[in-house]
Amino acid sequence: MNTSVSARLNADLLDEKYALWKGDPGSVEALWAAFFEGFELGSARLEEKQRSQNGGHQTSATDHREAGLRVTQVDPSFRARLVSLVYTYRALGHTEAWIDPLSLAPPVNPALSHEEFGYSRADLQEEVATQFYRGGEPMRLCELIGELHEAYCGYVGYEFMHINQKEVRNWIRERIEDRPPVWEMPDAEKARALRWLTESEMFEKFLHQKYVAQKRFGLEGGESVMVALNTILEAAPENGVKEIVMGMAHRGRLNVLANFLRKPLKVIFHEFSENYVPDLVGGDGDVKYHLGFDTKRKTEDGHEIGIFLAANPSHLEAVNPVVEGMARARQRLIGDTANRNGVLPLLIHGDAAFAGQGPVAEVLNFSQLPGYRTGGTIHVIINNQIGFTTSPADARSSVYCTDIAKMIEAPVFHVNGDSPLDVLQAALLALEFRQKFRRDVILDIVCYRRHGHNEADEPAFTQPGMYRTIAHKRSTATLFRERLIEEGDIAAEDAAAMEKEIEEVLDADYREVREMESRGEGEFHDAEPRAPQPEFNFDHVDTGITSKRLRLLGKKLVKVPEGFKLNEKIRRMFLAKREKATLEGGPYDWAHAEALSFASLLYGKHAVRLSGQDCRRGTFSQRHAVLYDTETRERYIPLENLSEKQARFCSYNSLLSETGVLGFDYGYSLMTPDMLILWEAQFGDFANGAQVIIDQFISSAESKWQVASNLVMLLPHGYEGQGPEHSSARVERFLQLCADSNIQVCNLTKPAQYFHVLRRQVMRKFRKPLILMTPKSLLRHEEAVSYETDFLSGTGFREFLDDDQLVDRPERVTRLIFCSGKVYYDLLKYR
Repeated sequence: MNTSVSARLNADLLDEKYALWKGDPGSVEALWAAFFEGFELGSARLEEKQRSQNGGHQTSATDHREAGLRVTQVDPSFRARLVSLVYTYRALGHTEAWIDPLSLAPPVNPALSHEEFGYSRADLQEEVATQFYRGGEPMRLCELIGELHEAYCGYVGYEFMHINQKEVRNWIRERIEDRPPVWEMPDAEKARALRWLTESEMFEKFLHQKYVAQKRFGLEGGESVMVALNTILEAAPENGVKEIVMGMAHRGRLNVLANFLRKPLKVIFHEFSENYVPDLVGGDGDVKYHLGFDTKRKTEDGHEIGIFLAANPSHLEAVNPVVEGMARARQRLIGDTANRNGVLPLLIHGDAAFAGQGPVAEVLNFSQLPGYRTGGTIHVIINNQIGFTTSPADARSSVYCTDIAKMIEAPVFHVNGDSPLDVLQAALLALEFRQKFRRDVILDIVCYRRHGHNEADEPAFTQPGMYRTIAHKRSTATLFRERLIEEGDIAAEDAAAMEKEIEEVLDADYREVREMESRGEGEFHDAEPRAPQPEFNFDHVDTGITSKRLRLLGKKLVKVPEGFKLNEKIRRMFLAKREKATLEGGPYDWAHAEALSFASLLYGKHAVRLSGQDCRRGTFSQRHAVLYDTETRERYIPLENLSEKQARFCSYNSLLSETGVLGFDYGYSLMTPDMLILWEAQFGDFANGAQVIIDQFISSAESKWQVASNLVMLLPHGYEGQGPEHSSARVERFLQLCADSNIQVCNLTKPAQYFHVLRRQVMRKFRKPLILMTPKSLLRHEEAVSYETDFLSGTGFREFLDDDQLVDRPERVTRLIFCSGKVYYDLLKYR
C-alpha cells in the first residue's frame, strides 16, 4: 500500500496517523510529523472557526485536508524544508556573517540561499509558520529569512549548535533571536563605548609619537577589545562578579594596563625611559609588556572590582594555567567554591597562539574537572588574522582559530572589531553565559594589526596586499565617532572635547615624568611593595610536634569506618604496618612520614593541596591517600577525617598533562601563602613536559616580577632498572637553575627529613619553591626509616646528617664523602 503523505489516498490512515502524532509526535515518521505540524500550527485560527461552526465537533486530519489549506501549511516537503532552513541558519549563519573588517563585503554562502531549499521567488511571499521559530508565529517566508539573516549573518557570527545540551542551545538561541538592534542602545552607552575606544586609540598614538621605534606591541586595529573588557567590568556587579583574574600576551598589554587596570600613566612612561632599571629583587626585571598588575577598579555605579593581571613571559599561552590556578585560589579565599561566580578568569589570546599552542588545549580540557574547574573562563581573542608573518592558511588546519574550543562544546561568538556595539553585546552575552552555565565561552574579536609584529617590523614584506588595505583604513574609533555624529547620538563638539580631555591627561603626566627624570628625582612604583624574600640561610626552624600529637594523628590515619570493605592487601600490608609503627614509635617509612606531615599541617589549620597524575594512590602504590570500598568504590580519605576543626585536604588525580597542571598549581600557590601546594610527576623525567613553567615561572618569577611561591614539586628519581627515561628527574638541570637563592632542590635521605621539609614550607616566614627528588627504592627500603624521636618538638630539617653507622675506631677514617638519597644506602651496603 502507498502510505506516503503526498499520495493522500487513504483518509482513514491519515486520521490514524494524526491520532498517533497527537499522543506522541515521536511515534510517527519525520515526514508525517512535519505534515501534521504544518496544518496544526499554520491553521490554528481556522481550526477554532471550524470548531465553533460544528458545535464542538472534534476536527480530524481529514477535515483539515478538506478545508483547502494553503500549500505552505499542508505540503510536507515545503514544511520539512522550512524547518531545515531555520536549522541551517542557526548552524551556518556565521559563515555569511560580516566579521572581517578588512573585507569590502560580507561573504556569501550558497547553502543559505532560498533556492538551495527549493523555494522559488514566488514562494517568498507565502505565509509560513513553524514551532521551531518564534513559537509558530505566522509570517511571510521572506520575512522569516530576513529575520534569520539579521540575527545570524550580521556583524556577529554565532557558533553554538555543536553543543549537545538542548537547554544550553535554546538559551543562546533565544538571546540571539530576541536581542534588540544594537543602534537602539541608549545614547549614554554609545558615548561610553566611544570613550573606551578613544582612550585606547589616543594612548597608542601618543606612545607612537613620544617613543619612536620602541617596541610596545600596540593595540591599533584591535581597540574594540577595550570595549569588551570595560563592558564586562561594568556588568560584573549585577552578574555577581567581585574579582577578575586575567592573563594575556604582549599585544595590547600596555593599553590594558593603562586604560583597563588604570596603572598610573607616569609609571608606564617611566618604564619607557632609556635608563630605566626595574627596581626588582635581582635588578634584572623584565620588559614592560610582560609585567602584571593588581588593582581595584570602581564601576560607574560605585561597585569595587578587584583585578589581577598575571605577569608572563614571551612563551605564548603559558600563562593560561597559571591564571586558572590563581582564580581557583581566589575563589577559595573569598568563599566562592559553590558556584564559583564571584571570581572570573579572563584570558586574552592571539589568534595564531590560540590555534597553535598546547597549553590552550590542556586548559580547555581541565575546565570542567573537579580539581581544576573555575566556573568557566571568558576567552577574548584579539584576532589579527595573522601570526607574526604567518597567514591562517599556514597556521592551522581548521576554518577558525577557535575550533579547538569545540572539544568542550564552548560557544563561540565571532564579532567584527569595527562594530564596537556588537562587540559590547557579544561581551555581555559571554558574561551572562559564563555566569549561568559556569562554562568556558569564546569571544573572537576579528580585527587587524595596523603595524607589524612590533612597531619596528615591516609587515608589507610578506603581506603586501593586506597592508595596502590597512594603510588606507580609518580607525575603529573614527568610523564609530562619525556614525554617532551622523545619527545624532553625540554632538561633534562633545566628541572633540572628549579627545582634548584625554590628550591633556597624557601630556600632563608625560611632562611631569620627564621633568622629574631630568632632575634625577622621584621614585615610580606601580603597586604596594612586595614582602622581601631573604637569601637562603641555614637558620633552624622547629617543625617538630609532640609525641601525643604524633600518635593521635597516627591512629587517625589508620582508622576506617565500620562496614567499609577495604582491600585486604591494603589492610594487611599498609594500614597494619602504620598502626604498628604508631604504637611502637617506629619505624616510619617514607609515605608514612609524608602522611604525618600532611596530617599535622591540617590539624594545625593549614590546608594541603596535592595534585598530579595518579597521585591519590601514588605511582608506586605507596601513598593510598584515598581508600576505596571493594564493592561500591565509595571513597574514604583519612586525612579528611582528623578533626572537626581541621583544614581541608584536597587531593586530585589530574589529567595527563604536565605544563597545564603544574602551571595551575603554581598559580594556585601565588595566592595561598599559608597552604601547602604540591604537584607530583608520575615519573621525574615527566618534568620535561613542563619546562616552560619551571624555567619561566617557578625558577625566575621572584626575580623578574617579585612574585613569591612556595610550590612543592615531587619528582620520583633514581635508577631502579626502569631505564633512563623513567629514572632521572634531571637533578643537574634544577641545580643549574639555582641562582640568587631562588629555589630549593633537595634529594633527601630519611623520612623524617621529608616530614620536616614539607612542614617548613608553610611555617617559614618567607616563600621559596621546593623541588624534591622523591625516591623509588627508598620507599620500602628497610634502612630508609625514621623513629618517633626524629619527629618531636625541637627537631627540624637538617642540612647535614652524620653517618649513624660509623665503623669502630673512627680515627681510621681517611675519606669523607658527602652524599644523599639512595647513594648513601648503596655506599653503606658496599662498606
